[in-house]
Formats: sequence, C-alpha cells, structure tokens
Amino acid sequence: MPEPFDKAATLMTTNTRDSKQSHLRPPHASQGSHDPYATNTTQATRTTATSQTSMNGEPFRYHHVERQVLTMIESGRYNPGDKLPSLRSVCTSMGVSLATANHAYMELERKGIVEARPRSGFFVRKTVAHLPLPAAQRTISGPDAPVKPATLARVNGTGPGDCMAGDSMAGGSEAGEENRTQLIQKVLEAVGNTRMVSFGCVSPDPALLPGKALARIMQDVLRFSPGQALAYEVIQGNEHLRRQIAWRAQQCGLRAEADDVLVTAGAMEALYITLRCLTRPGDNVVIQSPTYFCFIQLLENLGLRAIEVPSSPEHGVSPAALREAISKYSVAACILSANFNNPDGALMPDAAKREIVSMLAERGIPLVEDDVAGDVHFGPSRPAPLKAFDTRGTVTLCSSFSKTIAPGYRAGWMLPGTFMSKALEIKATTNVCCPSPTQMVIAEFLGQGLYERHLKRLRAATERQMQTVRHQLATHFPPGTRVTRPEGGAFLWVALPEGMDSVRLFNQAKARDILIAPGPIFTTRDQYRNYIRLSCCGVWNESMQQAMCTLGQLAAPQPLSQRPDGLP
Repeated sequence: MPEPFDKAATLMTTNTRDSKQSHLRPPHASQGSHDPYATNTTQATRTTATSQTSMNGEPFRYHHVERQVLTMIESGRYNPGDKLPSLRSVCTSMGVSLATANHAYMELERKGIVEARPRSGFFVRKTVAHLPLPAAQRTISGPDAPVKPATLARVNGTGPGDCMAGDSMAGGSEAGEENRTQLIQKVLEAVGNTRMVSFGCVSPDPALLPGKALARIMQDVLRFSPGQALAYEVIQGNEHLRRQIAWRAQQCGLRAEADDVLVTAGAMEALYITLRCLTRPGDNVVIQSPTYFCFIQLLENLGLRAIEVPSSPEHGVSPAALREAISKYSVAACILSANFNNPDGALMPDAAKREIVSMLAERGIPLVEDDVAGDVHFGPSRPAPLKAFDTRGTVTLCSSFSKTIAPGYRAGWMLPGTFMSKALEIKATTNVCCPSPTQMVIAEFLGQGLYERHLKRLRAATERQMQTVRHQLATHFPPGTRVTRPEGGAFLWVALPEGMDSVRLFNQAKARDILIAPGPIFTTRDQYRNYIRLSCCGVWNESMQQAMCTLGQLAAPQPLSQRPDGLP
C-alpha cells in the first residue's frame, strides 16, 4: 500500500513565501495609495481570479493540497486504482481543515483525476496515465553554414544549416513543402485570431493580466503628466522604470543601478542589440536545443551560424556539453535560457549555472541570457539568473514584462554592462526610444507594489492550467506520448509516438481552428519531428476541452490511408 503524506514534502509544498526578504524597499513605492488592482478585471475575470487566489493574492490552501496529491500521482507514488489518503489523514499531515482537504479532492475529481466511491473514499481514476519525460538530445550540431530557412517537409534530408536561401528546398517551392520561416509565420499569424483555440500563443489570457489596473494608471499618467507622456523619452529609458528594474534585479542577487539598465521594445530587441554588439555575420553562436524559434530567426537575419547544444528537459544545458562545443568550435557568443527554457521548460541547477558562467568567462566568450520566464516560478522562491553568478561582467541579461504584465506594451530591458555606449548607438538607429506612456505605466505599476501580488495570481493560474493540460494529454493522447514537468514557465514540451509528424498535426489542427507549435521550428536541424509545444497561458474552458480531444484523435498513430473520414 502507498504510504501516507510525509511531512517534509508537505512543508516544502505548502511554503510559498520567499525564503529571502531583502532589507531594501522598492524605490518610490506608494504608501497607502489607492489599489487599482481590486477592480482590474471584468466580472467574468473576477470569478476566475477568485477561484484561484485569495483576496491577498496568495493561492488558496486547497491548491497546495491539490498540488501535493497530483505530484504524487504523476510521480507514480499512487497508481491508477489506488486509494488516496483519507480526508482526516490529509488534515493531520498537512495541518488543514476538513473543508480544505475536501475542496482539494473535489477539484481533482472535477478534473477527472480522482473519483469518489461511496463509503470507501477517494481513488486515482484508472484512466489516469503517467507520462514519462521526453528523451534529451545528446548530439551537438556544428555550424555548417549560416542559418537558413530549410524545408521542413523532408524528414531524412540534409540539415537545415546546409541549405542556402536561393535553393529550391530553402524556398519551399515543391508541392506540399514549407520552410521553417513560413511555418513560423503561420504560427504567428494565428496568434491574434480570436476564433482559434490557442495552445500555441506565448502571451497570457487577458483574464490573467492586470488590465483594469493598467488602464487606471494610464488615466492618471495622461491626466497628471500629459507633457511627459506625449514627449520623447531618453534613449536609455524612463528613469523611474529603470530604478524599479534595478531594484528587482538586486533582489535576484545582481549588482545593478538605474544607470546600468537599458529599456527596450521587448526582450527580442534586447537580444538583437546584444548580438549586434558582440558578433559579425558568419560568427558562430551557441544556442540550446530546442530553443525559442525567434532566436533562430534572429540568427538567420544577422547572418550568424548556430551551434546547437542539447538541453535536457529536467536540467537544461549541461556544463560538459557546452565545454565540448566551445572546445570544438570558435564561438563568438552563447545564448542560454537557464530558467524555464522555451519550449522544454528546463530549469538549470545553480551549480551548473555557476560552472557555465565561470567556464565561458575564462574563455572570454560573452553569455547572453534570456530570462523572460524567471518570474513565473511555481516553487517558493525565484530561481537565480545566470547573471547572478557573473563576477567578470561577461553576462548580458535580457528580459521583459511581455509575458507577465502586458504583451502589447512591449516593455523589455537589458543590462548591457561594458558596451552600454554601443548598445545606445544601435538602439538609436532602430526606434530611438520606447513609448513614454507605457514606460510610465509599468514604472508606476511596479512602484505601487502591484507586480508581486499580480505574479502570485499568475503563477497559481499558470500552474493549475499546466496540471490540467498534462492530465488531458494523459487522457486523450495515444500511448507512447511523453511530456515535461516544468517547475515554472508556461509551456509543455510533448513528444508524440515515434513516426508522428508534428508539422502535419499542426496543419490539421489549424484547419480546425486549434493552434499548437510544431517541434521543427525550435531547431535549425532536422529534429523534433514528433514534438509539439503546448502553451498553458490560458484559462481552461469547454472549448479547450473539446480541442484537446480533437488533438488526441489527430495524434492517433495510424497510417494516413487508414485515418477516419474527415481527417486529412
């Protein structure tokens, strides 16, 4: 029989407070000011937010009980058909009320994960499957040629790095062929389509964003500071916003002041500026594999060569794999996402972060860090960025508020370090400065202390959505499906059974107004043909339920000639 809850695991799960509280206060934090967050949603959104968090922004206690039970089911401690601990046992081991324990079990029953049997208690449903982690890639892909948009229709062709832009294969001219760039455009074009059920969008559902609070602050900005709001901002960015960003960086262990921060139009502009400062066309740049497809497009546009280093879904890039790559090739820069890499959600251990930063510094290789997902962690404290281990100034940190506050505001930032002057020069040639009103609004949102409260709600909602999607995968997708178990971020990296074509699945799903992201767009090579990335940025509803059932049917491993009528 499975043993009851152990208190050590319970205490670790239920403690959601940060273990370290800084003695510093946020600069210009408003004291006793009106809290616009209380009215930051529509009535429908309030209902959703209330079901996920308490009035002070903390997740309700039953969520912690629910998470503990679900974790033990997913880990195999309780198997399908096993009886779960009684309500009284949960109350005793977790120190919660009978109502809280019952609420947690009812939520799990509502999601179809457990079932109640009269006078017998709660049991794991027999339909629940344990999905193992996808296997990590083990080979390093060298820089055969500058990154080009190779055709994705050929499973056993040459690697994408071998294709030139003028080739017929790169152009996707043959019937049924489409190159990586074309496929990425199809994904991006569908993002704003309200008709689509989106598991491919990287931005949170509007119901999870502080829209009313931002609107109220914007009204105040335009009312009390219209001149500043309508004027050009300094190239480096709004000083109040830079102070807020620097203060938050200090809480992560970084040495940063307002003068060290450069505000950008999202994290992608920060990465663009950084690579322009550090590289020249034809240079080799290390990226992890899989990686965010926009990074690949950026390398392509800058004429850079990609060296892909395998990333494990559990631990990210290993120091040993990176050491092999930089020993074998001449490297101009390295781009890594140590905290919840997009798309596999990998979180790099602190020991590996420290070793990688030191290794690259010793070789004089600049490290470019993308940390846009670090704030969306499910554990008790925020994971440290790579920059926190930088003692020689070789790490450039790039981040943004696009995935947490307002995607449309395009509010990003970077710590360019010693090449601030060059970064400002490049920034001035792209868009001169970022919009003044949105910078002022974000600065005030941070200054009023609303961001942390919002993050608690966003983290709780994202984790619950991820748990639901994982369960739906186990219920509806074919045997042999594997999925990641991230500790933060908003993505699940799903490996379909061998032989499945995720590009074909993407097109089939899109024809049914369902959006996913196919695996091949996350690499420069011919890899991840049977992988998809699913976003967990939404709020679960009936449309998502139906869409997941449809995806499971489309993913059924059967010969194309034997597919049911209506399935292309």
